[in-house]
Amino acid sequence: MKFGWKQGVLMRCLLNIWGVMLFLRLSWVVGQAGIGQGILLILTTTVVTTITALSMSAISTNGVIKGGGTYYMISRSLGPEFGGSIGLIFSLANAVACAMYVVGFCESMQDLLRSFGLAIVDNGVHDVRIMGTITIIALLAIVVIGMEWEAKAQVGLLVILLVAIVDFIIGTFIGPKSDLEIAKGFVGYDAAVFAENFKPAYRTEGGVEHNFFSVFSIFFPAATGILAGANISGDLRDPQKAIPKGTLLAIVITTASYVIMALCAGATVLRDATGNATDVVNGTLEFVNCTEPCKFGLMNSFQVIELVSGFGPLIYAGCFAATLSSALASLVSAPKVFQALCKDELFPKIKWFARGYGKNEEPVRGYILTFFLAVAFILVGELNLIAPLISNFFLAAYMLINFSTFHASFAKSIGWRPTFKYYNMWLSLVGTILCVSVMFLISWATALLTFACVIALYLIVHYRKPDVNWGSSTQAQTYKNALMSVQQLNNVEEHVKNYRPQILVLSGLPSIRSILVDFGYLITKNVSLLVCGHIIQSVSNQKHRLYMQQKTKEWFDDHKMKAFYAHVDDECFETGCKALMQASGIGKLKPNVVMMGYKNDWKTVEAVALKQYFNVVHKAFDMYFAVCILRVNNGLDYSKVLGDELTRSIMNVPKGLQGSDSSADLLITAQKSAHGSCDSLSRNDSQVDEAKKNAHNANEIKKNTKNQSSSTSDLSMMGSPSLATNTVSILPDPSSGKMNASYNVSLTKKNEKKTLDDPSTLFKGPGGCELPQEILDELTVFTAKRKDAVIDVWWLYDDGGLTLLLPYIISTRRNWSSCKLRVFALANKKAELEFEQRSMASLLAKFRIDYSDLRLLPDITKKPQEETIKFFNDLLEEYKKAQDGISNEGGAQITESELLAVKDKTNRYLRLREYLHEYSMKSDLVVMTLPMPRKSIVSAPLYMAWLESMSHKMPPFLFVRGNQSSVLTFYS
Repeated sequence: MKFGWKQGVLMRCLLNIWGVMLFLRLSWVVGQAGIGQGILLILTTTVVTTITALSMSAISTNGVIKGGGTYYMISRSLGPEFGGSIGLIFSLANAVACAMYVVGFCESMQDLLRSFGLAIVDNGVHDVRIMGTITIIALLAIVVIGMEWEAKAQVGLLVILLVAIVDFIIGTFIGPKSDLEIAKGFVGYDAAVFAENFKPAYRTEGGVEHNFFSVFSIFFPAATGILAGANISGDLRDPQKAIPKGTLLAIVITTASYVIMALCAGATVLRDATGNATDVVNGTLEFVNCTEPCKFGLMNSFQVIELVSGFGPLIYAGCFAATLSSALASLVSAPKVFQALCKDELFPKIKWFARGYGKNEEPVRGYILTFFLAVAFILVGELNLIAPLISNFFLAAYMLINFSTFHASFAKSIGWRPTFKYYNMWLSLVGTILCVSVMFLISWATALLTFACVIALYLIVHYRKPDVNWGSSTQAQTYKNALMSVQQLNNVEEHVKNYRPQILVLSGLPSIRSILVDFGYLITKNVSLLVCGHIIQSVSNQKHRLYMQQKTKEWFDDHKMKAFYAHVDDECFETGCKALMQASGIGKLKPNVVMMGYKNDWKTVEAVALKQYFNVVHKAFDMYFAVCILRVNNGLDYSKVLGDELTRSIMNVPKGLQGSDSSADLLITAQKSAHGSCDSLSRNDSQVDEAKKNAHNANEIKKNTKNQSSSTSDLSMMGSPSLATNTVSILPDPSSGKMNASYNVSLTKKNEKKTLDDPSTLFKGPGGCELPQEILDELTVFTAKRKDAVIDVWWLYDDGGLTLLLPYIISTRRNWSSCKLRVFALANKKAELEFEQRSMASLLAKFRIDYSDLRLLPDITKKPQEETIKFFNDLLEEYKKAQDGISNEGGAQITESELLAVKDKTNRYLRLREYLHEYSMKSDLVVMTLPMPRKSIVSAPLYMAWLESMSHKMPPFLFVRGNQSSVLTFYS
């Protein structure tokens, strides 16, 4: 059943606002605060609720509103963190409010019984608990039956309520009907009484010294009913029209009624009265002050409204109607908001409450939970203790509703287009500040507790990172902030102190060369930009590109990396790299360092591929990039060893994303993209083939043991010990049409959590089998904790200081924080070695580079050993051009004249090889200045031979060359 704006919003808001406070506490508020401050107090609550209603109207008209009310609006506006936290608190507030209204009903019932001399137990708190429990059971029965019965009950209660209000106003004009009523303080309209009651007279009650805000905290729940209609947004026929119209009209009507009744009560009833008829003489109350306890009057009796009314039983009926209708509304609102929250699964272990029953998806389980919460607070039995607690919860909800509207307007989200135009961004901000201020003025302790709850719940949702995308204003603000920051960055002049190495890693598909990506992130983590460049050496359609973007992002998330992925389509590696270097980044947020893997197969690869690789280095220097080349012993390409999910998902493109390309074309694209950076590094193919064979054998075992729940086989990879594994199946052949088949992953549970602390969850072999520890150690060489590591820095030339800066950054990382930094440099003159060493030490001190050892190397011009020369000549044997003009098969050539022209440089690098073997063979990382290849003088094979000579069989080796821009400075 769907409701219109009158029955669904207006009526519910009226019933909820005209609650227990109208009949039981309004007169007390006038007695404490006086008529003047009492009306000010009412108008203050009206200001808060009106601004909130305007903000809520804007949100509710900015698109279709589903079930969930306040929670739905805040979560879709500010995001799941704020929505989840306030949704849970608001559900609790409504459950407590339900208890408050029931306790108010019980107090009124208790007074009625007391007037007849009746009691259940003690005519006190125990009676309230008994009656309250019975009442909440009856209310629960009504709402469980269905919303239609609840709606019919609300109509009847509203009629009774309206009659009771009219009865009170008529009674003020009729005046006291007996001396007893006069003795109880009801004297009729009197200017002297009005003047006396106009001023405040705050007193201490129950150990609380009341003031404006303490009274406000007790009265404020009277205004919280403005969300009653919005909370059942899923049951409204047209919530976009119903919520603004019904809520605002309800605020106008109820505010007017509260002000009128406050004026009537303040003008006709004394603050204190004994109730003793002997104090009345000739129809006039004659007493100076209360020498005995005064039980009547505005300050002492909560039954003033009944006393003044024309027919007392109607007031009791109205009070019952007001309290029960408000309790019903809260009992319905809390579960519906909580159900919407549970459906979104923002918090763990609560999805059980999301289930609905019947055609209207009634949250029966939520009703039962709310019932038990309400019973718990009903057992408190004191209205004045319950009311201040929920005031802050409701104010927190109002605060976020106002802030949602302000934030959505301030963020200037294109999607923020509410059809309700009578709101103002700054008015919503004022409403936010007003709500926060009132929260702390009511009770700073409760306000702090409320904020602590909101923050704690916010952090829980933020930490869990729910998989939701609601287009919130928080997302819009994130984009706006990022855009403004990038634009402002363009106005910042570059300074050496603000230099950051922003790296473009030519990684290809990141999962293929995860070691290279790990090393790049080791430098850029929390410092600067990291872009993984990928050159796809065939044409791919846009759907496939987007698919790869998404899968790569998931890979980054699994590996806890903050990086970007950029790829281009180009059959030529060289031009593809050039495109990446030219187009990556935006403004000043763009790479200034190109990092690439060392080309292990340079001696066997085609000359064209080697030339392209060599030219990329030249292109980078021409475009003023710094260049880094990373080498590890077994290469960077682990595609033949890993059964990586990213690679598998790229090769297993869903048909819906394939566009016009065939599956075979996409597979070829994926396979090329996995190896698209020309870093075709050698692995032990026989061992890899053996691993695949073992995986296939394991699959055969599975076929032969169909009736068994599991089977095991021994997988041996790369000479590792045998590993007992569960059934393994290798990837299906893409051409077989089974690309979307499910995979039986060895030793991996379906929802196994991936973590950096356990690399075996991140890296799997073919078919999902476990990898040997030695392979995992290689894959985590830059992410594992390093104890007493040594980084050797071979600072050979002044390139701006990048060769020093990068190792320093690495040494500050947590996993490398205990490492030692050793610096090696070349001595110019052997005779001045000690002086040069002191000068270098002074220079490093000025640069504030913390090092453990400094060594200057003499005799760099000394002739290399014959063994070293032979090693170098063997590298170039295939490339030397014979005198008869016959070239090698690959087409690359090295002439004797070329070797002669760079003989001194070659000898220098060979001497460096000898020094490296002497000092750095046992280091954990070697960083050396990259030789600068001069165009048209040094050929690609010769250049690679230099690098091979220095890095062959060395620990992880990084060649670095800055672009001559200073990255280190002496000055503060």
